[in-house]
Amino acid sequence: MNLKNLLGSSVKDLENVALDYGQAAYRGRQIYNWIYNYRNKNKNIDQIEVLPLDFRKKLKDNGFKVSELIFKERNLANDGTLKLLLSTEDNESIECVGIPTEKRLTACLSSQVGCPMDCKFCATGKEGLKRSLKASEILDQILFIEHEMNRKVTNIVFMGMGEPLLNIDELLFSIRSINNDFQISQRKVTVSTVAVPKMISKLSAKSFQILGNCQFTLAISLHASNQKTRETIIPSATNYEIKNIIEDCKKFVKETGRRVSFEYLMLGGVNDKLEHAYELSNLLKGFQCHVNLIQYNQIDEVEFQRTSLKNLQLFQSRLLNNGIAVSLRKSRGLDKNAACGQLRQKAKNK
Repeated sequence: MNLKNLLGSSVKDLENVALDYGQAAYRGRQIYNWIYNYRNKNKNIDQIEVLPLDFRKKLKDNGFKVSELIFKERNLANDGTLKLLLSTEDNESIECVGIPTEKRLTACLSSQVGCPMDCKFCATGKEGLKRSLKASEILDQILFIEHEMNRKVTNIVFMGMGEPLLNIDELLFSIRSINNDFQISQRKVTVSTVAVPKMISKLSAKSFQILGNCQFTLAISLHASNQKTRETIIPSATNYEIKNIIEDCKKFVKETGRRVSFEYLMLGGVNDKLEHAYELSNLLKGFQCHVNLIQYNQIDEVEFQRTSLKNLQLFQSRLLNNGIAVSLRKSRGLDKNAACGQLRQKAKNK
């Protein structure tokens, strides 16, 4: 049986489904409103009570569904950050995180099961890549976060498990639905990548093709000020010189008009010295960008240490003095395995 997931379908798509079953077009709009109402906890088609019983039964019998993911575990940190462990239909595990503030609810989403990039500071890469996620599986993470936190998601970051640029089509299909169906503007979406050769230009080209424009934020996980240091942290960096990443980012800014963010994970004694701040300033000067300095989330399997707050502030001051826009990103959910991949790893070790 060909299972059909309705999540990510447009109003028009769902109206056509209704018409195909001899129903009025407005029945499709009822399905649409039911799917994207965060207050609705039901995920089964046979529980869409506004639809006639026989229509629901036919949809279900013919393999239509809304959700593929299955709830496995939730961890709520003291600061309100919620991490969810979800299972796919082929019994793989993925993570997503809801990060609340008074005015926002940011959903941190995974784009793949596992990750092939093997970054040395990350728990996700320890077991490699299992597969990429479909758009419906990406979008389902938002529904789970909204249902569990009883709030509408306002911002999206693709900073969970996986390398989004190795799943570009499904990533962009999901962003299209995030814009159109979840009513979250592209400007509130961030796509984070370790950087893959030739894929930054492909991302902007495909964005114009699939989305009609490119207004989300591109965030590069740089984490180093020179090629040698970057290769020790990110093994895949051997294929992509840091100076070429910067050149490709400059082209991205020119093509899209959007500034690029650079994520810089502060690792004690590795990349947090003032000489690194000076080097980073030279690398990025004269370029429309922003640097996010990030405190490291300690994980058991890795020897990296968190840099001191004093070092972090000195590093930030040096960048500011050199004319680089920079901010400190506060770590969230430290007490509940919130670092990427930790919850999945913990569940596998049980």
